[in-house]
Amino acid sequence: MDVLDLARTQFAVTGSLHFLFVVLTLGLAPLVAIMHTRWARSGKPIHESMTRFWGQIYVINYALGIVTGLVMEFQFGLSWSGLSHYAGDVFGAPLAMETLVAFFLESTFLGLWIFGWGRLPRWAHLACIWLVTLTAYASAFYVMVANSFLQNPAGAVLSGGRMALTDVGALFSNKALVFAFPHVIGAGLFAGGMVLVGASAWRLWRRAPETEFFTTSLRMGVVTAAIGIFLAMGFGYAQFGVIQEDKFDGAGGAAAVGLGFMIELGQLLGLLVLFVMLPMIGILHRARWTHPILIAMTPLPFVLSILGWMAREVGRQPWMIWERLTVADAMSPGLTSGMVTASLIGFAAVLGLLAIVDYVLIARVIRRGPGALDLGATADEPRTPALSY
Repeated sequence: MDVLDLARTQFAVTGSLHFLFVVLTLGLAPLVAIMHTRWARSGKPIHESMTRFWGQIYVINYALGIVTGLVMEFQFGLSWSGLSHYAGDVFGAPLAMETLVAFFLESTFLGLWIFGWGRLPRWAHLACIWLVTLTAYASAFYVMVANSFLQNPAGAVLSGGRMALTDVGALFSNKALVFAFPHVIGAGLFAGGMVLVGASAWRLWRRAPETEFFTTSLRMGVVTAAIGIFLAMGFGYAQFGVIQEDKFDGAGGAAAVGLGFMIELGQLLGLLVLFVMLPMIGILHRARWTHPILIAMTPLPFVLSILGWMAREVGRQPWMIWERLTVADAMSPGLTSGMVTASLIGFAAVLGLLAIVDYVLIARVIRRGPGALDLGATADEPRTPALSY
């Protein structure tokens, strides 16, 4: 592989690993907020337990995902300085907003929510998790604004050899954005819902004593997964009406192959969720034969998400910015194969390790169940020993 292919591979690997965390964050955040709302309104212990249990899983995923996001920011300077020089004034603006939202507002409200148990007033505490959700979605929106500019450079003109923003409205109403953002939101809800479904099915299959807890979680997950897959499929197909006709002709047809596989798998999952799981929602907790199937389906939304991003990005080749800047011209000068290979191995190893740690920690929380949780624990409540992680 030459330097260009290595740099592209590096970004593809790190971007895919990072998005595994992002899609789960987008799916779990509103679910935890809804659980907390139910607890604040009813005061029922089951809703408190659900908020703490799924909230702890959300916090684990968020904490590890933040680190992978930092790598994505660094790569623009390391490997793609040509993009920063040519279109940094336009492309960098939404990314700067995303950084402010994600690393300042979202993390601040999440910290208040984590450490505010028993300290903040009930409704102020509830407001914190809803603000976490809103800022998480705002963060995703700004990332999609930046990515959509690469797909369709709207709202900018070439001035002095660099692109300059001339129409903010056109940037935020980009035809590559209006359907893509709801599509990503649908993918996140589908992934978050299926995590609830898979984890609850595993606990019920193992005959866990918290039957009501995981039955409620299972039903909530099925409804969320159905909403998510419906949005993802609907807005996914809608995107074909606004993309360039020859977008998927590049890169030797690899994008078209990935897109076709994603569509077929997505259609199959959509049929299963909408026409099998949703009608059976009242009996799924008792139908033990379905539980291994539901468990096996859990990672498939993440596979679909990665395939979707690969199709979207590979289909743009050889352009970094469609018909404005090629990928070759966007790459940083002076890079060697050894330099990119070393950073590729380092990034892949670190991010891959974080993904494994994320999975292990979440799996251990699920295996232990809703007892002895750290999140929201009182001074006299037994907690999980740190070494058990």
